[in-house]
Formats: sequence, structure tokens, C-alpha cells
Amino acid sequence: MTRKLFGTDGVRGEANSWPMTAEMALKLGAAAGRYFRNDASHGHRVVIGKDTRLSGYMLENALTAGLTSTGMNVLLLGPVPTPAIGYLTRSMRADMGIMISASHNPAKDNGIKFFGPDGFKLSDEAEAEIEAMVAGEIRLAQPQNIGRAKRIDDGVGRYVEYAKTTFPARGRLSGMKVVIDCANGASYKAAPEVLWELGCEVIPVGVSPDGHNINERCGSTHTEAAQAAVLANGADLGISLDGDADRVMIIDEKGRVADGDQIMALFAGRWAEQGRLRGGALVATVMSNLGLERFLTGRGLRLERTKVGDRYVVERMREGGFNLGGEQSGHIVMTDYATTGDGLMAGLQFLAAMAETGRKASELAQQFETVPQLLKNVRYAAGSDPLNAAPVQAAIAAAEARLDGNGRLLIRKSGTEPLIRVMAESENDALLHEVVDGIVATVEAAV
Repeated sequence: MTRKLFGTDGVRGEANSWPMTAEMALKLGAAAGRYFRNDASHGHRVVIGKDTRLSGYMLENALTAGLTSTGMNVLLLGPVPTPAIGYLTRSMRADMGIMISASHNPAKDNGIKFFGPDGFKLSDEAEAEIEAMVAGEIRLAQPQNIGRAKRIDDGVGRYVEYAKTTFPARGRLSGMKVVIDCANGASYKAAPEVLWELGCEVIPVGVSPDGHNINERCGSTHTEAAQAAVLANGADLGISLDGDADRVMIIDEKGRVADGDQIMALFAGRWAEQGRLRGGALVATVMSNLGLERFLTGRGLRLERTKVGDRYVVERMREGGFNLGGEQSGHIVMTDYATTGDGLMAGLQFLAAMAETGRKASELAQQFETVPQLLKNVRYAAGSDPLNAAPVQAAIAAAEARLDGNGRLLIRKSGTEPLIRVMAESENDALLHEVVDGIVATVEAAV
């Protein structure tokens, strides 16, 4: 079937507008509950976490109503990072996990992400089945089998303790001054606590959520706040997370930003030297820079590319037995430690590299020369398809011909917002801008 509700990362949209309404959340909860509760026992449970958006309360209550109506027992964790849901779903022997978050999007948006009992995000096939159930008649539980719901107060503490175990025991961070930007989001309690307990002098940024300021001029999509804090405090490192803490950007002591590609390059090189990189490959998406591919090839390693979305990266990692992957946008997936991207754990691995090598962040954060890359977005009306317009297709074909042998072109729809993303790479700067601007103008005309 054609999926309408689910995108590349669960169900997402503007709060109180379809599909992010209380009514739809209730239906999704009931459908997911029926999908995972496949017998009459009373032991089925689901853990629910959220970030700090105001609309999280509404969606949490609606999901709880839907889930309990099909006999699921609900454990409410409150604000926790998305990777904590992956971990706690397994740790607490839940049948599924749900994270209420729109990740790096503004506060007006929200989303619902589903995890299976193994802690991994659901497959396309599972999401399609749940979506089909939403559209049909959902069988409810008998009155005596309605589920219960309760608050779990130690969810953050459980995740904090686990996160600390991923830092090498021999590494010490005493005296290390670290800026941690939590984007006023889900990690505002957990991330500073982990770093402080590991010995860091912690300079927190974005740790005062009010329901409306998540990702607002802070976090991994707005690193200026963390960069300023690093420079103002003479910090050794800055770790900038997004609203649900599954993405990270690293800021070195000079205030320069390292994206996911640079972080993955560092980890891949180190892990390969240590014999820890399984399969001799790194898994990343079509968005990752050509410079990363050249870096890996020069070390006898491979770059395995997938379509955009960390869930597709994880699927390929599981298929091929790889243990390192991610996205340029800052999802760093290390399946030795987590089932999904974990910005805090990636930050800890970067700190481990600093502690073990005695090198500054600036010496580790720039692993390769990036090939110039230009990305522009064009917003379009929901339901329309400007990429199918004949002038747009002609412009794309002409651009590909011009870039042949001089770079690469990627045009795609965002899986989380109504945007057409136009990206090109080329060492010919003039050609790069001409190609991208030409396609953007043509798409805007079609829109």
C-alpha cells in the first residue's frame, strides 16, 4: 500500500493539524497496541518518552488512551532522549517503545516514532501494517483487559548510568572543560549529568525548556550558541545536540564545527586501527560528502551509501553486520552501544579519542578536505509533486550532464517536511552554484 502517515522517521507534522492531532495519536496508539499485543495475556507493555514540546502532553495522553484501549500497559518516562527509548524498550522488556518528538524541527511541529521490542525502529513493512490498521476497524480489549498506565521516575537515571558505561573505563575526563548544548530539548537533564559524573567541568547551554524554545537558536542546527560558549569559556570541546539528542555537532576549541561526516571519519579510522570496525566499511547516506568517501578509500575502507534517513542506515548496518554508520546531519549510529543515533554517546567517543591520544579537538575534528557541497531547499504545497513537472525534469537532466565527471547531483523530497532538497557537489564553485540555483529557480516556478 502507499504510505500516507509515515515518513522517513515516523509520523510527523504541525501540532494540532493532521496527522499530529490527538484523534490521530489515539488511533495510532490503538493500532500499534493491537499490532504488538497478539495474545490475550496481561503482560504487554510499552514505554513512551517525549521531548520538551508543549504538544507532547496532548499526544502522550492520546497515545496512552489508544494503547490502553487495546490492552497495553503504558510506562510513561517523560522527557528522555530518543536513544534512551531504544535502550529502555529492551532493558524494560517492553513490546514496543514510542518517542514523541519532531527532532530538530521547530516547537510547533511534533512526531511519533515507533520502536520494536529489540529497540530498533520499525521497518517500512511494519509501519505499513499499522497504517492499514489505522484506516480500518481496530479490535478493542474487553473491559477487564484494558491496560494500565503509570509514570516511571527513574528513566533518565537508567539512561545516564548506561551512557557512562560506553565511555572507556581507562579514560579520564577530569579537568576537561566541555560545553554541552541540549537545544532546550529531551537531553537537558541527562547529558550534563553524564558529563559531570565522568569528571568534566560542564558548561550547559539550552537546558531551560519552556515548551516553546526547543531548537530555538541553539542545538545542532544552530551551533552559534555553543560556539560562542566554547570561545567565551576557553572550553576544550563543545557538544551540540538536537531536540531529541539523536544528532550531534562537535565544536573544537577554536569554535569550528565538525559535522557527522567528519565525526564518522574519525571513528572509522580509529576503529579500523583498533580492529573494531566490522566489515571494513562505514554506512552513510547519499548526502555524505565525497571527501568522506575518498578518506575511507585511502585507508582501504568502504563507504556503503543508503537513501536518506538514519533508519535506512541502521537497516543496512544490520543486513551487512556493520557497526558504524550515520548521516552528515549528525546521526552517529554505533550498534555496539545503541540501536539508533545517539549524540551524547558520539560526544563521549570523541572525548575518548581526545583523552587517549592527548590531542586537541581541532587536531581530530577535521579528518578530510570536504568537496564543496551546496544544499538549498524549496518548500511546496502538500499534495503537489513539482519534481514531476516537465521543466523540472529537463533542468535536472541538463544539470546532470554538466556535472558528469565534475561532481554529483542529488534531488529529493524531505521525509519530514514539505521540502524539495537540491544538493550538488563539485570542486568547480561557479558550476556548483549555477547548477543548484538553476534547478531551484525551476522548481520554484513549478511550485
